[in-house]
Amino acid sequence: MPSSHPLPPPCHWFSALAAALDRRSAPRLAWLLVGAVLARGRRTVTSWIRAAGLSGEYRRCYTAVAAAGRKADLAAAHLAREAVKPLVAGGRRLTFAIDDTPTPRYGRKVQGAGVHHNPSPGPAGGPFVYGHVWVVLGLLAAHPAWGVVALPLLARLSVRRKDLPGIAARYRPAFRTKLAMAVELVQWAVRWLGHLGQPVWVVADGAYAKAAFLKPVTRLGVTVVSRLRKDAALWTVPGPPRPGRRGRRRIYGERRVDLAKRGGQRRGWATGTFDLYGEPTRKRYKTFVATWRPAGGAIRVVLVDEPTGWVAFFCTDAAATAADVLESAANRFSLETTFRDLKEVVGAGSQQVRRLRASVGAFHVCLWAFTATEAWAWGRAEADLVGHRVSSPWDGESRRPSHADKRRAWRRYLLAREIHAVLRAGLTEPEIQTAAERLLDLAA
Repeated sequence: MPSSHPLPPPCHWFSALAAALDRRSAPRLAWLLVGAVLARGRRTVTSWIRAAGLSGEYRRCYTAVAAAGRKADLAAAHLAREAVKPLVAGGRRLTFAIDDTPTPRYGRKVQGAGVHHNPSPGPAGGPFVYGHVWVVLGLLAAHPAWGVVALPLLARLSVRRKDLPGIAARYRPAFRTKLAMAVELVQWAVRWLGHLGQPVWVVADGAYAKAAFLKPVTRLGVTVVSRLRKDAALWTVPGPPRPGRRGRRRIYGERRVDLAKRGGQRRGWATGTFDLYGEPTRKRYKTFVATWRPAGGAIRVVLVDEPTGWVAFFCTDAAATAADVLESAANRFSLETTFRDLKEVVGAGSQQVRRLRASVGAFHVCLWAFTATEAWAWGRAEADLVGHRVSSPWDGESRRPSHADKRRAWRRYLLAREIHAVLRAGLTEPEIQTAAERLLDLAA
């Protein structure tokens, strides 16, 4: 199937996304995104090429993948405008989640790869993993039936300073910390989606609760929710200025706030019901306002009593409620679920490319294929997405459709449209044979 062939109607988002590239590479990238949805087995770039029918243009396809890495910011903006914006229109706020995740790689010549901490080693895994680490920005969208789904839009490849000399000077990026990359992602989100008129919130892991991230983001008018260290140096809220005193008003109070003492005190606790992880949950909590230097001023602190002990969260908007803070912190877990599906279902990190830009482009193809699949399934009936379970009577558990279910349903839809297009009047035997061979290649 040549790259000039028109895309199926359900894949029009891919054409809009690929428009960020040069007109010579854009059609190939659009078809590679279709191939990323149709591919089975190991989701390498070659499997995308075969599924898209571009085997005769495989060299130019690798060029298109690298071009996607260079134009990732603009391409992600096109996808957000075409596919994601309708899913969050009319909401109270735009909530983004930021976290980093590793993708294992193999081979010494993979540019940008290094040894990193493994956050989920598993029973047989080690504490470290060799590969790439990505700082990912995902938009949290609330589905009426499925709950909160994290839609990944953009990522940054984090390369350790000690691994930079191993990259040729022509491709070597400047060193940036994960905190600086996270600030760049938030700036991108404000630039392309801030015009919707909704307040922008960012919920991040506790590793990002540092001044290098909090202060630049709050200057953008963005509210941040994250974990708070138990030994955080909090201060009281300053009182009114003394009569006759000149100068600007104090930002931080004069007395330290000891979180350990606040958490250990029996008085001041309240009980409330919050929507956590898709179901109402009763929690015992304590909340107050304090000042914190990394945040540059007043924050809302929420202590939650858990079976293993109390934990602390904070919000840079001191007027936020405990429900806002706790529900936002719980919704961040949907990004962890997205990371799992990206690796296990979409195959992120399995593309077998070595160049830095190609690795960035291949990872973004996985992100965008995931987000487009969720957008396609968003308004469809649940029975249409899990119809294949009828052939599995042992799978009688009632649960929401997984990303694998949605991806399988979209693949069946695309193949069904292709079969119906072939079964037209006046079809010749060579055309039937060509179509049959293509469908067999996709099924095998």
